[in-house]
Amino acid sequence: MNLARGLERRAAEGRPVRVGVIGAGKFGSMFLAQARRTPGLHVVAIADRDVAKVRALLAAAGWPAEQLAAPSPGAARDRGNTHLGDDAERVIGAGGIDVLVEATGDPRTGLRHAAAAIDAGRHVVMVTVEADAVAGPLLAERAAAAGMVYSLAYGDQPALICEQVDWARTAGFRVTAAGKGTRYHPSFHRSTPDTVWGNFGMDPAAAARGRMDPKMFNSFIDGSKSAIEMTAVCNATGLVPQPDGLSFPPAARHELAHYLRPRAAGGVLEMEPGATGVTEVVSSLRRDRSPVPHDLRMGTYVVVEAGQEYVAQCIREYGFQADPSGSYLALYRPEHLIGLELGVSIASVALRGEPTGAATGFRADVAAVAKRELAAGEELDGEGGYTVWGKQLPAARSLELGALPLGLAHGVTLRRPLAAGEVLRWNDVKVDETDQAVALRREMERRFAHGAGGSRPARDVV
Repeated sequence: MNLARGLERRAAEGRPVRVGVIGAGKFGSMFLAQARRTPGLHVVAIADRDVAKVRALLAAAGWPAEQLAAPSPGAARDRGNTHLGDDAERVIGAGGIDVLVEATGDPRTGLRHAAAAIDAGRHVVMVTVEADAVAGPLLAERAAAAGMVYSLAYGDQPALICEQVDWARTAGFRVTAAGKGTRYHPSFHRSTPDTVWGNFGMDPAAAARGRMDPKMFNSFIDGSKSAIEMTAVCNATGLVPQPDGLSFPPAARHELAHYLRPRAAGGVLEMEPGATGVTEVVSSLRRDRSPVPHDLRMGTYVVVEAGQEYVAQCIREYGFQADPSGSYLALYRPEHLIGLELGVSIASVALRGEPTGAATGFRADVAAVAKRELAAGEELDGEGGYTVWGKQLPAARSLELGALPLGLAHGVTLRRPLAAGEVLRWNDVKVDETDQAVALRREMERRFAHGAGGSRPARDVV
């Protein structure tokens, strides 16, 4: 509340929140479409490898050509227009930028940009949640030490889930589960960019017209993106993974409180009574591939305990979305607006000094798992590709296994053959230890290993 009023004051005072954006694909261009219409925000500079493509996207989003006339970030800051170029380091180093939006979608690049921005005294809004899953706790710690704010991106589901968890706790509720919806079937773990559109339920021609990246969309289908996003939620909220990660139960919106309660209470969650809440993702497909009516495919949810009989009675009296006993209550948001909502993070960071979700510990991780039988000498192609998918694990179990993070399972070569479903380990691949992203991850593992959230051992083969 009051963020819009704060931005209006900044506009009236001639002190807009100055923003730099790195990566102007779909998410970034959605934000930029709204940014030019938001009083109190000034996008000083945009960096992207494909400047011509971004210029065309911005024209479609309503940006006048003259808005992009600035020859440098400094000129854009002084003239009130925007610099568009391909030099990310130039944007990071530009004087006068308050908040850097990292939206490249590449975890290695995202880690490098975020670290540089923090060193340069910039707040960071991390759209590239893949980078957060690799080393978010370390980035958040570094930002705090530098007097900066590191934040997840509002509009993306992890930040919205963090908001729902915060709401529940502020209202005195104990969180049982939180998460989102997706389209899932166990066979989708083997999905590739060649099969994605059939699994996604989309016409390939329509996907091509929309310039949809099959590898990126495949990460939503094969389970990787869900693992990444729920890992970010765990590390930001204190929720923990279930011992064997996500199980993707089919559930309609009105069934959330029924299914997403502990097994001991009649639900599907693997957790001890009274234990810390967990993350789970519900599927819009049943295991026979029939659709779930009134699904939550684009939405987010939180399930809380009533905690006492009077509250349970109130839940029953008002007809809230509850389990049959009234002991568990679900609230959900049916949709998320992706980059169209990102301004909330920027305003919160710049005006309040508060993130819309940021890691407070290392509780969950995303391990790379072989999609098929892999041969020694093969090169891995990372998230959404042909070789691996991402599985959420408790952080302690991931460290115990020496699991290879999914975000770093790209462009590396296998030392040995692996069976389908086998969790990859650091020792299974040839790693460049001088790579900055690898160094950041290694530092995070050392710094947070002692406090990594634990659980019962997960199976090594899934």
